[in-house]
Amino acid sequence: MKVKNIHERELEADDEQAAKLIDSLSSEDDLLWPKQCWPPMKFDRPLGVGAKGGHGPIGYCVEEYKPGQSIKFCFTKPKGFNGFHEFDVVKSTHRSVLLRHTIEMELEGAAILTWSLVIRPLHDALLEDALSTAQASLGMTPQMRPWSPWVKAIRRIMSGGKAQKQITPDNANATGAKSRAAD
Repeated sequence: MKVKNIHERELEADDEQAAKLIDSLSSEDDLLWPKQCWPPMKFDRPLGVGAKGGHGPIGYCVEEYKPGQSIKFCFTKPKGFNGFHEFDVVKSTHRSVLLRHTIEMELEGAAILTWSLVIRPLHDALLEDALSTAQASLGMTPQMRPWSPWVKAIRRIMSGGKAQKQITPDNANATGAKSRAAD
C-alpha cells in the first residue's frame, strides 16, 4: 500500500527564523517537535546525515540534511515501513514561509493495518501539534487542532490509562505549555 501524507502550515517568519525550526530538531532547545506531550525525537549523535534514532516506536536515520532548508529521514522501523519522512521550508512570500512535513512510503504486511488504525491517527495529531509548536516558537498564536476521540483512546490504551492531555505551547520557544481542557 502506497502512502503519501502531507501536513503544512504558513508561518509568519523569514528564512533565518524558519531555519532554526528544522536545525533545532532533537536538541534540548527544540523549537519544532511537540515533546511536551509526545515522545521526544532522539538521535545517537547531533543532527546530521547518518544520525540514527527516532521517536517512540518509530525508527529512522537522517538520509539528507540541508541546514535551514530540509531534513529527510529514512524509516528503519517498524517492519513494513519502507520509505521516508521529511521537513521542508518552502519560501512563500517575503514575510512568510510554508513549513511542510511529508511521508512517502510503501507499507507491507501488518504495517498496513497498524498504519491505518493506530499510527496514522497518532502521526496526524503529532504533526499538527508540531506545526502549532513552530507557531508558538515564532511568537505566533498556535492554531491547535484538537485530538480526535480515537487519538485520545489510542493514547489512553497505550499509556495504561495515564495518557497526558493535549498541551498548547504558549511561549516564544515552546518550552512552556498550558493544558487544554480537551479531555
